[in-house]
Amino acid sequence: MADSATRKRRGGGRAGAAARRGAAVIEQMPWNPPVNIDRPVEPMDQEGVEAIHEGAMRILEEIGIAFYNEEALGILREAGCIVEGDNVRFGRDFVMEMVGKAPSSFTITPRNPDHTIEIGGKTMLFGNVSSPPNYWDLEIGRKVPGNREMCRNLLKLTQYFNCIHFAGGYPVEPVDLHASVRHLDVLYDKLTLSDKAMHAYSLGKERVEDVMEMVRIAGGLSHEEFDATPRMYTNINSTSPLKHDHPMIDGCLRLARRGQAIVVTPFTLAGAMAPVTMAGAVAQSLAEALCAIALFQYVRPGIPCVIGTFTSNVDMKSGAPAFGTPEYMRSTQMTGQMARYYGLPLRSSGVCAANVPDGQAMWETSNSLWAAVQSGTNMVYHAAGWLEGGLIASPEKFIMDCEILQQIQRYMQPEISATGPDEIALDAIKAVGNDGHFFGIQHTQDRYTTAFYQPFLSDWKNFEGWEAAGGLWTAERAHHMFKEIIGSFEAPPMDEAIREELAEFVERRKAEGGAPTDF
Repeated sequence: MADSATRKRRGGGRAGAAARRGAAVIEQMPWNPPVNIDRPVEPMDQEGVEAIHEGAMRILEEIGIAFYNEEALGILREAGCIVEGDNVRFGRDFVMEMVGKAPSSFTITPRNPDHTIEIGGKTMLFGNVSSPPNYWDLEIGRKVPGNREMCRNLLKLTQYFNCIHFAGGYPVEPVDLHASVRHLDVLYDKLTLSDKAMHAYSLGKERVEDVMEMVRIAGGLSHEEFDATPRMYTNINSTSPLKHDHPMIDGCLRLARRGQAIVVTPFTLAGAMAPVTMAGAVAQSLAEALCAIALFQYVRPGIPCVIGTFTSNVDMKSGAPAFGTPEYMRSTQMTGQMARYYGLPLRSSGVCAANVPDGQAMWETSNSLWAAVQSGTNMVYHAAGWLEGGLIASPEKFIMDCEILQQIQRYMQPEISATGPDEIALDAIKAVGNDGHFFGIQHTQDRYTTAFYQPFLSDWKNFEGWEAAGGLWTAERAHHMFKEIIGSFEAPPMDEAIREELAEFVERRKAEGGAPTDF
């Protein structure tokens, strides 16, 4: 078996390979993470920005955040924070000094360097749905617990679609795998079925250490090479209101010490886990995120960190979470404005509350995704496949969402709004005059194949043509496409010695018992 420290890096699969495989089922756009060319929507004036910041700082100074992690409490006590039991109060000067050490942009290099992603600046990245315990598709026709096969199929979609740029958490929880070894089997599947940037659940030392080692092995890296630059990332949620739990902080401290990226995303639902006002909810969310980022920067200055927003509202009649609402959109825009104030990359989500891939699902998700565009989001979690407020993953919804993601990618291409002589097209207008059409002229013929976005899922036939072709609704077309993609999927290449080493690591860690399931 090849030694990890000396073995050549054998990633596998050029980015174009996915496009070549895709040609058999759909013609999709190439791998090309979009650059957001629009000015961000900024709902607040400077006075509003300062008011939100002041609110977040006063939460940290006067109320404090509970940290249920003894190591973190010791570090923060050493740093000069006021620690009373589990509660920590932070001075704003300390918080701002630490947050100022985080880079405004950074890269993550997965096992296939052609799928390296830049997080920050104006780049937008889309990730797959992560963590639903349940699954729904048209063939099953009902909500069922997730299993490994469903998880693997959604991972295949993650790899197949060029508009998905990073592999988030488990696209559905495979509850048929015991929780102590689930991370081993799923990460093996993720690393062999995909060559995009990997995620680790920050749930205690064993899971994080195992995933770091598996990502290192899959990349053919020495320990020094792995530690030298981000190769993976994690995302954690605070336990709102105003708490950080033990396992998530523990995992992040381990990742930070090895130079890997951390996304901190409070899950604040206005009216339930945060104030009913959006300004109050955003201020609380910022306080919960900034204190954790300050901790990680104190431990390793310059560690890549992303601030996340998951601020939405609840249905005040039932208490159920709502997503893609006007309030969700505004809070995302407000948090984007604050992320720029702090000089941090931003994460948001493509989410909805709908239970099946219907009209509600698409307008709520579209609202969420365009809020990401408007806010200047850099990482969009759950961009494809999310239903029922994150309780269901659906392959039909995944494919329907990818149609929106491709449209956003096309929308961002600067040539659409170019204004040179060829685009103003005075000669073409003159040639047609007021008594002709533009279909047949050379100016159109030279551009007709690339002039406009070509959908892979939308049906632009008239009603009679659609009816004659079988009258399939959008989710039905997506289901047929899902089956074709899975049936023709080819995993990205991986060196057999690396695959063998990964499999041996998984089996050894299973024999050792995997990870504890109680904390």
